[in-house]
Amino acid sequence: MPFIGVLPERQHLFQPQPRRAVGVSDAAAWRLNPAHRQVYDKLSLALDAGLRAAPCGVDPREYGIDPAEQVFVKPIVNLEGMAVRARAARADAVPSEPGSFWCERLIGPHTSSDCLVRDGQVIWLAHTRASDERDRERPLYWEVGADLADLEPAILYWVEQHLGGYTGLCNLEMIGGRPIEAHLRGSNGFFDFYGPDFIPAWVALVDGSDLVPPPSIPGGFVISVFGEVPISEAQCAAAAGEGVRVDLDLHTAGRSAILRCPDKQAGLAVLRTLTGRSGGGGEPPGAAMETASASGA
Repeated sequence: MPFIGVLPERQHLFQPQPRRAVGVSDAAAWRLNPAHRQVYDKLSLALDAGLRAAPCGVDPREYGIDPAEQVFVKPIVNLEGMAVRARAARADAVPSEPGSFWCERLIGPHTSSDCLVRDGQVIWLAHTRASDERDRERPLYWEVGADLADLEPAILYWVEQHLGGYTGLCNLEMIGGRPIEAHLRGSNGFFDFYGPDFIPAWVALVDGSDLVPPPSIPGGFVISVFGEVPISEAQCAAAAGEGVRVDLDLHTAGRSAILRCPDKQAGLAVLRTLTGRSGGGGEPPGAAMETASASGA
C-alpha cells in the first residue's frame, strides 16, 4: 500500500513504500487511526496542557483574562491546514464562532518535533525551531535539526499519555514548551533534511520489520517567500548555484515559494534577492499565532 496524501511534487521522497496504508496528510492520518484521532482536538489539547481555553461563546474574562489581553481563536478541529482561520483577538472581542475556541496566548519558542513511536513509546526524535523573525506573525524560516533536548522529557511523557498502543510517526508542535497542535504524521516539508535512513526506518517501523533508528538528522533551513513574488527559472538556477533550492508553492495562500538550504545566510541572501527584504514584522519570539508552516511546508 502507498503512503496516502503525498503531494505529487514530493513523491520522490517517499521511497520505499510501506506494505500497509500510512497517512501523510492530516485527513488521511485521521481516517486511518481511529483509536488515536482524538489528538486532533485542539481544545482538549489546550485544556490537558493546563491552559485557559474554552469554546467560543464562553467569555475569556470569566477566566480572569484581562479584556485588553489577546487570546488565540482557532477551529477546534481542522484537518485542511491546521492553522487556517487561526488569529489573535482581544479577550473582550472573541467572536461567537461555531466550531472554534479561544486559548490564552503563549510566549516562547515555537517548535515542531517529529517522533517515531513504537507501541506508544518514542524511539527517535527530530526537532525544528521557528525563527524569531516573522512576516505578519508567520515564522520567516525553520531551523531543521535544532537541539531541543530540554523539551524531550515533556514530549516523551505526552506521547506516553496520549498515544498508548500507537505505532508510526507523530508530530507535536509547542510554544514555550506547551503543546499547541498534534498530528499523526510528520512535518513533511522538513523531510528533505532528515537524511537517507529516515523513510526506510519509518517504513520498517509501520511494517513491523527489523528497525535501526536513524542517526541524528543532517539538518538545514526551510525559508518562506511570503507574498505574491514572481520567480523566474533564471532566478531558481542562480539560487541553486548558491546552494539554495527554490520550490514554488502552489498550495499555501500568501506564500510564493519555499527555499531549502543547508546554510541560513545563503538562503536569506537569496530571499533578499527575490523580495528585496530579509525579515518579518519584528514580533517577539513565540508571541505570534502558530501557522501551518511547520506541517505544510
